[in-house]
Amino acid sequence: MIRKLQGIVIGIERTGEYITDEEGDRWEKCILTIELIGFSKRTPNQTLPENLKGKRVKIVRYCLYDWHYKLGVKKTLELDETEAVLSGKPTQTVFW
Repeated sequence: MIRKLQGIVIGIERTGEYITDEEGDRWEKCILTIELIGFSKRTPNQTLPENLKGKRVKIVRYCLYDWHYKLGVKKTLELDETEAVLSGKPTQTVFW
């Protein structure tokens, strides 16, 4: 079963590191602080374990547009990031 954790963006740290895509856009590497709230809508029967409710995790994302920098929005973790959080093993893109 595919399940992905979801949370609310409560902080954004701009690193000043950039990558340029094939269109010439400069994407900034950012570290988003996410407060976990549950699983995405696609897995309505999944319940967030008590020890993860309200847990704050940091995820690495590349930001370009103004909406990438908004606080208070929902953000869904990728499958590998979700599995890392559930197993308690940080990775290069998700840590706490």
